[in-house]
Order: sequence, then C-alpha cells, then structure tokens
Amino acid sequence: MPSRRRALLVLALLTLLSVASLAVALAVGSIALPLRDVLAALTGATTPSDAIVLDLRLPRALAGFACGGLLALAGALMQVLLRNPLADPYVLGISGGAGVGALSAMLLGLAGFGIASFSFMGALAAMLIVFGLARGDGSWTQTRLLLTGVVVAAGCGAVIALMLTLAPEQKIHGMLFWLMGDLSLVADPKPALAVLLVGILAALPFARELNLLARGAEQAVALGVAVSGLRRLVYVVASLMTAVAVTTAGSIGFVGLVVPHLVRLAIGNDQRLLLPASVLAGGSLLVLADTLARTIVAPIQLPVGVLTALIGVPVFLYLLGRK
Repeated sequence: MPSRRRALLVLALLTLLSVASLAVALAVGSIALPLRDVLAALTGATTPSDAIVLDLRLPRALAGFACGGLLALAGALMQVLLRNPLADPYVLGISGGAGVGALSAMLLGLAGFGIASFSFMGALAAMLIVFGLARGDGSWTQTRLLLTGVVVAAGCGAVIALMLTLAPEQKIHGMLFWLMGDLSLVADPKPALAVLLVGILAALPFARELNLLARGAEQAVALGVAVSGLRRLVYVVASLMTAVAVTTAGSIGFVGLVVPHLVRLAIGNDQRLLLPASVLAGGSLLVLADTLARTIVAPIQLPVGVLTALIGVPVFLYLLGRK
C-alpha cells in the first residue's frame, strides 16, 4: 500500500502537471506564443496576443480541464459503487441520451446553446429512464443498474445510427465530430467548472464511507454506513457530472475508465486522495490531448476523443497485462 507521504507527493506533482498542461495549451497552437505574452495577457497587460489567449485558448483549455476532471471523478465513483473495474461514466447510457439530444438539435438547425440544451435534456432523460427501470422492484442493485444502462445505451446507439443515416450530407460532418468529442465550440467554461467544484465538494465528505463500501456492501452496513442512501446520492452526482461533461464536449472515451486505474496504482484506493487526484489527472490528460488534437495536423483539428482513445487503449491493455 503506497504511503501517505508518497500519495501527497503524487498529488503535488499532479497539481504541477495541471498548471503545466494549461500553460502549454495557452502557448501552443497554429500561432506559438512565448510564455511571457501568455502571462501578460492573463495579468491584464495589453498585448497583441490578448484575443488569442483570452478569447480562444483560455475558455477551451478550462473547459477541457473541467470535462476531464468531471469524467475522471465520475469514473472513480462508478468503479467504487458498482465494484466493477470496467465501469466508466458512460456505463449508464447517459452519453447515448446526450448524443440523441445533440444530434436532434443539429437536425433542427440549432447551434451553440441549442445543442447544449438538447444534449443536457437527452442526458437527463436517459438517466431518469435508467434509474426508473432499474428501480422496478423498489430497490437498485448493481446488476440491475448495469444491465438497464447497457440496454438504454444500445437503444440510444440505434437511434443515433438511424439519425446519421437520414441526416443531410452537409450536417453529417458536424454530427460525427460532436460524437467523437469536440471542444472547439465551447464559449463559456464556467458551468462545467462550477459543476466540477460542486461534485468534488459533494463527494469528499463521503470518502470514508466510500472506502468502506469498496470493501463490500455487507461490511459497510455492519460498520454503520447507510449504503442505500449513499448509492443513490453518488449515482445521481456521477450521472449529472457525466451529463455536463458530455453536453460541453461531446462523447470523450477512456478518460473516466483509465485515469482512476492509473491514479489508484500510484496512490492506492483511499478515496480521500483518489478523488482529487483523479480530477487533476483527468483534467490534465484532456487538456494535453486537446492541445495535440488542434496542433498535430494543424490547421486541421482532430476530434479530441480520437486522441484520448489512442492514448487510452494501449494504457488499458497494459493495465490488463498486470497481475
């Protein structure tokens, strides 16, 4: 078991990585900027780079950090509650519901806030359907919730495939780009950042109970944990965080699946440290992936979900190869 001192050191390094990833995102692009110009723009000094830093790169970088943190935190919570190493933020079909909503908005000719609104409503609708069906006998179980989520996700996937088949050719590119993850249209990162802050503040007070729940529901109940209420609270919190992340940036895979595993290897399974560390690692990963996505074949921008998948697949295969 990693020592507490080592865990705190890893947290400090992840904090530095977060700052460094944001600095790289602000400085790197089709027009490279020296760090002194970036700092000058951030501190209020008037420079020719103000518009690039403050209007283009900063909102995108902050939104990427917020979405990466939301997905990683939701994934860590799902893996504890479902006691399933393959659990990730999209396991309950929320991403599929958001996808149906967003593509519906695009087919109607909406953009910007309209797409975000429809996406969020679709995510909430999927969440309510899953929770409603999973509670058929008056209680939630891990198996019932997982199976219901898989079925709802499959249904949403079929609807998305139908919409792509029937969509006008000029709209298909934008629809596919959103489905693969895209931060280029983010104008205001503050809602995602606010939800991330609320999510971590809501989860941390229950870190001790989550540590007990990770050992098994029976043991947690024996030690005085209100397992039913805790599960209900964290399911809702994780689902809402996922809905906000998908609404902001589209479907971005592997962040919520791989990051908690990597952090767990580094600092152990103490949720008091694992949850904030997952936020920092997930945010940094998505910011760096988005920076690569918009610079690696510039001026063409790649969907950031492609980069996270290319990173996540070999990392996850490596984790599977460990004992």
